[in-house]
Amino acid sequence: MIEVQGLTKRYGDRTAIDDLSFQVPNGQVLGFLGPNGAGKSTTMRILTGYISASEGRASIAGFDVFGDSREARRRTGYLPETTPLPGELRVADYLAHLCRIRGVPPGKRRERIDFALTSCGLEERRHEIIGRLSRGLRQRVGLAQAVVHDPELLILDEPTSGLDPGQTRETRQLIRELGKHHTVVLSSHILPEVAATCERVLIISRGRLVADGTPNELAGSLREGRMEVELVVNGASDAVRAQLAAVKGIASVEVSDLPGGETHAVVAADTDLRPELARAVIELGLLELRSRSATLEDVFLQLTTEEPATE
Repeated sequence: MIEVQGLTKRYGDRTAIDDLSFQVPNGQVLGFLGPNGAGKSTTMRILTGYISASEGRASIAGFDVFGDSREARRRTGYLPETTPLPGELRVADYLAHLCRIRGVPPGKRRERIDFALTSCGLEERRHEIIGRLSRGLRQRVGLAQAVVHDPELLILDEPTSGLDPGQTRETRQLIRELGKHHTVVLSSHILPEVAATCERVLIISRGRLVADGTPNELAGSLREGRMEVELVVNGASDAVRAQLAAVKGIASVEVSDLPGGETHAVVAADTDLRPELARAVIELGLLELRSRSATLEDVFLQLTTEEPATE
């Protein structure tokens, strides 16, 4: 569905994306991650035809996004981070207007509008004025405009940005449903959301690809076999640190104070030392002990560095 080869974008002396290459097969839900200024939005804007590239090539469903931009864009639905919606129009009228300008045949427009309204949970809002809708409902209208022309590919840039927890949960479920019928590229700063929604993750840093794999693959490769154990002990942090440091085979110990005189500790080791760690602090008052798996957030933080504040 997407093929990117050696894509580079420069703004004067600054390189926003640098020799970026990747492919996305049909039907995949892809998470596209990176810190602010890493080049995520630049890449999405190139794929959707909003800006050009300095070097390289990109295609959507076999159509070059530069040489055959119209056909590539026909097959793409785009939800930018800030969706410009006409506040004076009613929801169905707005979608009808988009059907006309995107070339949906007249005989299929009602069907496509009904599909977009139903799939995005807007059936009862069909005749409401967009400017009077809540932030969450306007985000749903943004998703509806992205799917109304039946694109093969959806590109969603921070689709839950600015939403409250309830709206975020609803939008996340909506994206899962849309992913059953479309190839989806999702950019988000909410890493648990990406881990729960996406089959595959790309991470870019300073415009270059630094990781590619499933969330589980990336998390599993982070520690290279190293195991982490979390403990909560009813004792002073200095005493806990001393007891844990005496256990043979420990690679590192991190402790922090908790309310009520308790201590939280994270111990890393190349082998399973849970029995030894429990014995070391049992007399201090062991309250909790559990192994900790690496998360997508751990991978992200390890692979990315501080970036410029704006792209």
